[in-house]
Order: sequence, then C-alpha cells, then structure tokens
Amino acid sequence: MTIDGTAERTTRSPRLLSSSQLSAAARRLIDESLADPLGGMSPSVYETARLVTLAPWLTGHAERVRFLLRTQRADGGWVSAIPGYRVVPTLSATEALLAVLRTPERPVPGVTRRELTAAADRGLRALLPLLDGERSFPLPDMPAVEHLAPMLIELINGHLDALEPWRDGPRLRPSPQMAPKTAALVRELLRRGQALPQKLLHALELGGEAARGAATVRPEPIGTVGASPAATAAWLGDREPADHEPARRFLESAAAPHGGPVPSVLPITVFERAWMTSWLIRSGVPLAAPPQLPDFLQASLGPAGTGGGAGLPSDADTSSGTMYALALLGRLQRPDLLWRYETDTHFCTWQGENGRSVGTNSHVLEAFGVHLREAAPAERSERHAATVRKVVSWLQEQQQDDGSWSDRWHSSPYYGTVCSAPALAEFGGPQAAPAVDRAVEWVLQTQRPDGSWGLWEGTAEETAYAVQILLLTRRDADGRVLAAAHRGGEYLRTVTAGGTAMPPLPPLWHDKDLYTPFRIVQAAILAALHLTCPDGAVPPPRRPS
Repeated sequence: MTIDGTAERTTRSPRLLSSSQLSAAARRLIDESLADPLGGMSPSVYETARLVTLAPWLTGHAERVRFLLRTQRADGGWVSAIPGYRVVPTLSATEALLAVLRTPERPVPGVTRRELTAAADRGLRALLPLLDGERSFPLPDMPAVEHLAPMLIELINGHLDALEPWRDGPRLRPSPQMAPKTAALVRELLRRGQALPQKLLHALELGGEAARGAATVRPEPIGTVGASPAATAAWLGDREPADHEPARRFLESAAAPHGGPVPSVLPITVFERAWMTSWLIRSGVPLAAPPQLPDFLQASLGPAGTGGGAGLPSDADTSSGTMYALALLGRLQRPDLLWRYETDTHFCTWQGENGRSVGTNSHVLEAFGVHLREAAPAERSERHAATVRKVVSWLQEQQQDDGSWSDRWHSSPYYGTVCSAPALAEFGGPQAAPAVDRAVEWVLQTQRPDGSWGLWEGTAEETAYAVQILLLTRRDADGRVLAAAHRGGEYLRTVTAGGTAMPPLPPLWHDKDLYTPFRIVQAAILAALHLTCPDGAVPPPRRPS
C-alpha cells in the first residue's frame, strides 16, 4: 500500500503529492489506526526469540525461528551495529536457538540442526567480546535490559552445560553494569503471592517458572500481560492453552501481522493515536479527524492519566501527549492530574522512574502551555504558570553542548530535539529563545550532503524531525533555514517516490529492543512533506536571480 492509497509505481519522475493529497493520506492513516486494536509496530528480535522459547506451541513457531536465522547480522549479532544495542537481542536470539536445539522432539520444518548450531555458535562468539568485563559496552537506557541480560546469560549457560558442542567451552558472565539480583527478587515475590509493581509486568519473563499462571498477575481484558508478548507468554507457560484463552488470542493477534514474529510492546493505541495527531496538526496538516479519534483519546484519560495502551501503567508522557493532541482537536483538557508526576526539579514519566525524559517534560510543557493560552481566565492559576516556568528552565538545563537534546525513549537526538525545541519555541517565552536558536544551528550544521539527517545514517524519520525543528521554530525563517528544510523535503520526496510510498524505516525507538512504531513515523514524514510541499504550510526559499 502506498501513502496515497494507490498501487506502487516506478517512474523516473514520481508524481508529487499536493497538500490536499497529503492531508487525505493523513486521514487514511488515522482511519487505519482507529481500525487496529493493537497498533502498528515492527517485529522485535528480543520478543520473538522469547516466544520461541516460552511458547513453542503458538502458531508461527517455525517462522519465528526462521526470522531469527535470517535477521542475524554478518558479525553474528542481531539488530544493530552499535555494541550496546546489540547485547540484549543477541542474548535473546542465541538463547532461543539453543533452546530449539535442546528440544529435538519438536523439529522446525525447513531448518536443519546444522543451521541452528552454526547460528547459535556465531551468536555466542559475538557475545563474548560484548560481555568482556574489561571492555564491556554500556547498555543504553532501555526498559529492564540490565535485568533481562543476566537472566538470559543464566539460561544460555544452562544450555551450554547440556549441549555437546559447547560443554567444554567458555561461559558468559554478566558485565558490571547488569543487575543479576532483580530476577531472583521478582521470582521470590511471585512465589510469595505478592503483587509486582505494574511497570515490572512488562518484563514478567524475569519471573521464570514462578511467572507461570502467577495468581497476582491478571491479564488485561484483551489478554495482554504488561503490553508484552514475552510477558504474556511467560504467564501462560509452555503448556498449550485452550483456544478461547484471552492471553492466547492476544498472542495470536500479535503474531498475525508479521506471520509469526511479534513486536516488543503491544498494544500502543493511545500512544500511536496521540502522537500521530500531534505530528500532523502541529505541522499544519488540515485533518478532518473522525469523532472517534477525540472520543477515544478523551475516554483513555482517567484520574492518573493514561498509559500507552492496555497493560501499561499510566504515565506523564502519554497523558500529557494525549492532552495536547486533544487540545489540537478542539477539546482542551485541564492538566492538573499531571502534578502527581511532579518532582522537585522536573516531571517523572512514572513514580519511581530511574531515568529522566526530556520528551516527557516537553509534552508536559505543551499540555500546561496550551491550557494557559486557551483556557478561560477562571481556569488558569499561578501554579499553572509556575509549572511552565519550571519545565522551561529544566529543559534548558538538559540541552547538550552542541544544541541538541537526547531522550531516553529514542536512540536519536533528533527525536529529543523535535520534542523540546518546538515546545520551547511555542510556550517557552523569550527566555527560551537562545536554546531554540542553538537547536536550529545544530540541525543546520548536521545536515548530510544528500539533504538528510540521522545519527548513524540518513533516515526519513530523522529527516522529518529535522525539518519540523527548522520550520516549527522559525515562523520568520531566514534563507539558510528555508534552504536546509527544503533540501530535506527533496530528500523525503526522493525516498518516498514523490510522497507516494514509504521507505524502509530502521528501528530507532527504545523498548526492550529497538523498534519502529510505523504509523507514528509515517505521520511525522507526512507532516514534513506537508511543510515543504509547494502548496504546504511554509513557502519554499526564493531562488537567487
């Protein structure tokens, strides 16, 4: 399917979509999201491998094994060339292949034992230098990875003890940054019948055998546990459940879009619809949103706000992002519930958060800022204004020396900066102008020769963010800004065939594994295409005479 709803075409001069056609494409994307009860996500190596081990009875088992074999990198690892991002998916995939080798009574059609052994051995060889205590690589700030890694190492070493090719070989050891005691603590709590904090349900596989059918764990009505296929499979255990079991039906639904492989976090319906709405409307895309969209977003907000989807705890990031999206849709929300996430210095994503998120605080700024701007005077207070000043000050303090921001939920600084800079430009007042100027200068300085932007390589996603940073912070943009933005637009039109098809979207978002929320990224690209199209929201730069 193409962006404009037609069959893909190959042509030397691709048809350029107009602003109205891009708006229609955005509406189709929204309609597609509203019809999907789970959300659009890329498959995860980590999560797929956990299902190979935990749920070999589930439909698509053979395709999950083949997925692991065909996605292994030439260096023996999985997912990324960046060492820190490679550790957990490589541990998970290697453990799954070893688990298949230990269950010869369950052969995988079309896959030989020799293939499995060779792939597992390459994975082990890739892991040894990654886990070398003297030169181990730092793990990125991703949910539970410091706890999952030692659990997977323990499982792998158990397989090596039992499998002939590796009995006398080296064993893996957790690196100093890992936290091996967490899994034991989770298992002890489950054995005692104690409830886990909701955020730990997303990594229930830490519980091992104690997670199977744990009485204190209750799947959501749609069947998910912790919005994670791996956590859901850990709760079901390795015995095949009845067809009518909701948790089984959830796993079948999660596996269906990719024919067996599964995403890392699902469902993401609130997150997906709120972010898409904000990207599109904030960039001036005329969006005739169906009433189901604001109805759904408003219904998702409870006393503590909302989470990204069923099974995830309420958090300040999704709650404030949803409020801002609703304001853009004409349904202004009072942001007071967000104060429950306020700390002495900033807003946490959830209580007990180990890290800090500039994305969360940028969205909080938008929620309070739009309330102060649009609410009736009786609805505004000095505390609302003080909150805006506090968040503006904190965001300025978090800016990197080069002018960018980094966020814990994404690998690229272009995401952290597209959250922070436009929010500061719109709601930060004159005191935020120097920070915004530095961000714009950073974007101008980091554009690649082909017009793209990207941390590791030029990507359509990061280019879309860069275009938005330039054009949403500069209503009186100068020639340099306009020229760079429109070069970015030309790059996007090249890689999207003039705006009619999406390019490959590499995984850049943080969960237990890197992932891509397809529709959210597509909305960001549509927004940037709209900003830079000839009849879009921003005029093209004048060509020198």
